Amino acid sequence: MSRAGNCYDNAAMESFGSTLKTDTGLDTAIPASRRHAELAVFDYIETFYNPTRRHSSLGYVSPVVFEKQQTLNITAA
Repeated sequence: MSRAGNCYDNAAMESFGSTLKTDTGLDTAIPASRRHAELAVFDYIETFYNPTRRHSSLGYVSPVVFEKQQTLNITAA
């Protein structure tokens, strides 16, 4: 991390938070309870973000596909 006042330290988390709110609809509707919010976040991460959403840092593949490729590479080696 960098020193105070540098806007780049929290950029990754801010970007994820923005994407999470937009994709789940939490930016427009307030969940009925904390439990509803937790379920919405869990559902987003487990059913969309990890299995299907492509990540630029992983070569534009989803984390699930990336892990399968890594497992195949390790097994083949």
